[in-house]
Amino acid sequence: MAPRPRSPIFHGWIVVGAAFAVMFAGFGVGYSFGAFFTALEQEFAARRGDLSIVFAISGALYFGLGLPSGAAADRWGPRRVAFLGFAIMTAGLALASRADALWQIYLASGIGVGIGVGFSYVPSMGAVQPWFLRRRAFASGIAIAGIGAGTLAVPPATAWLVAAIGWRDSYLVLAVLTLLVGGGGALLLDSRPQRRGLGPDGGPAAAGIGPRAVSGLDFRAAARSRPFRLLAIAAFLTSFGIFVPFVHLAPAAIDLGASDRAAASLLGMIGAGSILGRFVIGSLADRFGRRRALVAVVAAQSALLAFWVAADQFWMLSVFALAFGLSYGGYVALVPTLCADFFGARAIGAVMGAVFSGVAIGCLLGPPLAGFAFDWLGSYAWPVGGCALLSALAVVASARLPEPEGWVARSGG
Repeated sequence: MAPRPRSPIFHGWIVVGAAFAVMFAGFGVGYSFGAFFTALEQEFAARRGDLSIVFAISGALYFGLGLPSGAAADRWGPRRVAFLGFAIMTAGLALASRADALWQIYLASGIGVGIGVGFSYVPSMGAVQPWFLRRRAFASGIAIAGIGAGTLAVPPATAWLVAAIGWRDSYLVLAVLTLLVGGGGALLLDSRPQRRGLGPDGGPAAAGIGPRAVSGLDFRAAARSRPFRLLAIAAFLTSFGIFVPFVHLAPAAIDLGASDRAAASLLGMIGAGSILGRFVIGSLADRFGRRRALVAVVAAQSALLAFWVAADQFWMLSVFALAFGLSYGGYVALVPTLCADFFGARAIGAVMGAVFSGVAIGCLLGPPLAGFAFDWLGSYAWPVGGCALLSALAVVASARLPEPEGWVARSGG
């Protein structure tokens, strides 16, 4: 089949924009759960530990489904897999608006949102990687900035909606956002530049490479390697500290006397910081080294969680939220690019999904354990301090990664 005529706009940037929309809708809605926290607490007379389970279910599915969704995207394409996820997510949000008991929120919102993000995150990020080489971290940073933009815009808007029209109708509004923005973005995903006669960064496809041929290691070879193990260990250790703030930072601010809307704005601050992190850190990493950048952002995360332990005023939580967003944004932009750097694009979806599988455990355990610890101790100091320690161990694992170029040359990958 002859290649399609070239467009004046490199199609890789269209895929980046589609992935941005997918991230905006999926994570923006997912991270809006904190805006429902007080309303659901009052509606169902629930404890913080009980409510944290909703986000824990979603978060565990975000990354627990990474391996099967990534493998499915490698086989059937990211477009189909991601759109199916958003269809399920839309249905879950609509059903949550009709819930009469907390367990129904677990099933509808927890599982529905979890499947939606779990079926879209890895496939959409995997779709970006084959289109770029020189500017891979920058392009990934733009795509994954959708998470930050969604976190910046959707939780505060949701808090306003909950106050204005109630939590039930707010779930319906989020369902519409999910289908239009997320589903629309999913339909534009494409992971095969060869089909358009293109190679990375807009160059021509390599000679002898067919429309479905992709270079790199297969999944089994990648999974047996040392870089894969170190990336997976670091991802698991950081996951506890990454997700606890998304559930418990707003309640912690309310404990200090902040209003519900002011507390929800902290999630927006994380989003604002993460947008900056994705652009700035992604661009700097392309120039100065992605492995070094990964070590730096994980170390920053550990230090910031320790800072949260000492924070006893709202402005200190605001500083934490912005700086934490910066480090978080850099981290989630760097891991997919390093997977592509080490292992190529041949099985990028499955590799990324497997690296992030351990994150599901941290997300499943971290927020509920922090919530139950607060219910028991009346403080977040111990659980947040524990997250800081785990992130410090992740620094050690990240620092032991080899440089990708040298490792690929030595291993023949």
